[in-house]
Formats: sequence, structure tokens, C-alpha cells
Amino acid sequence: MTYLNPTDATARALFSNAHMGPVVMVNLLRFRDVADYSAHPGKAPATPTSGAEAYARYVAETLPLLEASGGEVLFEGTANRWFIGPETERWDHVLIVKQASLQSFLAFASDPAAQSALVHRAAAVEDSRLLPSFPLDG
Repeated sequence: MTYLNPTDATARALFSNAHMGPVVMVNLLRFRDVADYSAHPGKAPATPTSGAEAYARYVAETLPLLEASGGEVLFEGTANRWFIGPETERWDHVLIVKQASLQSFLAFASDPAAQSALVHRAAAVEDSRLLPSFPLDG
């Protein structure tokens, strides 16, 4: 089973959270070998591109929007297999983003330009995990 988007239930649960401070989003991503733009051929590059390249395009288009909404990238890097975890599970990329609040995350995610850029993320990603995390001190 793969996970590419939140469900209605997980979205409701996150945004009904009463937490008022910052939220850190831990993203684990596995990329397609070749990006799949079949759902949006008009957005596809002229030549085939890797999932990693398509995701880099998504990040380039959304980073200014993220920063404008009060967010920042804390870490971006490569990943592989777990040191502690299932030996058969692998991830290509880790992205850790801090948002000022759940409300600012929602503002970013709802931005029409961010929504448009999701085409590149969808083309790039074979599987993903997104774990919202909250500081212990409030």
C-alpha cells in the first residue's frame, strides 16, 4: 500500500488539533525512477525526467510560498534504509519543514500556486509519509 495524499479523516484530525504553536512536518519520500505526468501531460517536461528531478521542481515552485506563509526548511537530504526499522522499507529523501502554526501550514497548502505545483509532486513520488510533530514545550 502506498500513501500519497492525506485522507479526509487525517486532515480533519490534524486541523482540529488545538495546538497553537509551531509544527514540524517530517516528510519521507520514495521517488519514481521516471516521473509520471500521465495525469497532467501539459505540465510534463519536454523530455522524460526522474522522480527526484520532478520533486526538485515542486520544491523550487513552492519554497517561496512556504517561506511567505511563515515556514522554513530545517533539513533536506538523502535517505536509504532504516538503521532501526523494516529492512525492506527504503526512502530516497527526507524533508523536515517547520511552520509557524497549523493555520500557516493550511494557508500554504491552500495557496492556488502551491496546489498547481502539486502536479510535480504527484509525478515524482511513488510513496510517502508525512508526520506532523509538535514541540514538547508548547
